[in-house]
Amino acid sequence: MRIEIGEQPEALTRTIDALLPRMSDVGLLARGTRQVLFIARGSSDNAAVYGRYLVESHTGRLATLAAPSIATTYKKQLDLSGVLAVAISQSGKTEEIVETLDWATRSGARTVAITNGAGSPLAEAAEVALITEAGDELAVPATKTYTTQLAALSVLALGLGADVDLGDLRRVPDEVERLIALTEASEALPAIVEELAQVPGAVVSGRGIAFGTALELALKLKEACYLHAMGLSYADLLHGPIAVVDDQTPALLVAADAGPTLSGTIALAQRVKSAGARAYGIGGGTGLAQASSLALPGPALPEWVSPLGLIVPGQILVENLARRLGLDPDVPRGLNKVTQTD
Repeated sequence: MRIEIGEQPEALTRTIDALLPRMSDVGLLARGTRQVLFIARGSSDNAAVYGRYLVESHTGRLATLAAPSIATTYKKQLDLSGVLAVAISQSGKTEEIVETLDWATRSGARTVAITNGAGSPLAEAAEVALITEAGDELAVPATKTYTTQLAALSVLALGLGADVDLGDLRRVPDEVERLIALTEASEALPAIVEELAQVPGAVVSGRGIAFGTALELALKLKEACYLHAMGLSYADLLHGPIAVVDDQTPALLVAADAGPTLSGTIALAQRVKSAGARAYGIGGGTGLAQASSLALPGPALPEWVSPLGLIVPGQILVENLARRLGLDPDVPRGLNKVTQTD
């Protein structure tokens, strides 16, 4: 896992270079569509959450997450005319995702696949396949396949006419490389690891474009460290679940260095601390760092591409915590690299 975390800058460079020329393919395919439907599971579903917020906030299109069971279990046919269906799968071999994309085609949608599996069933099923260039990923927890999926979703949004600066995306690989070095040199890293090693669970929270990062970090803490980690939007957290935050349930808070959700994240850190709990910030600039008990650096990137870097300190934290707990993060119990669901 640690090796593959370190391979992310090169994987992102390859993926961005390979996929930017496909922007026009996405744009042509999307003509006549109004809505985007994301089809995914697991880490890919967390990537889809980023895609949803990115599409809705920067392209003006409605975007939603699919319920694959409607296609595979309930077997209901819907009218998906005017829909661009985007299926995301690291391997491209998850049968449920392939079947759901086939269902979307039969229902009248135009189809895109985002996968690291060139020639996979998912890539073959889609009209346009955006193949990420992560290379082989051996550890079960997704790291470089996840961040390259985010890069592909950034290209998708650009193809849909997102009102963003393409140059921001090109800066991502160098920023991720810098962030890996900064995180590993941070005095806060071993301190946070040691404190998390003493508790049974944690809340992980972010909002908007950072929400998918919070969900992904919570998933990583569960699968690699066996912590009871709950990923929530801070808006949902404040609607009741904040009651679980105490001296045995700290909060990890993620945010871009700037953007409309930053002030709320800072306020949440202050509230967590006032309740006698620990708040660990990731990103959020100096504001979140000062409001937190301990903090890890975030990427110096604008909000729309910040999740491509924001998850990286979390990945490093999880890998270090798993080792501290005497666990092998590469092979979590009960998990395989490709998960099949019905």
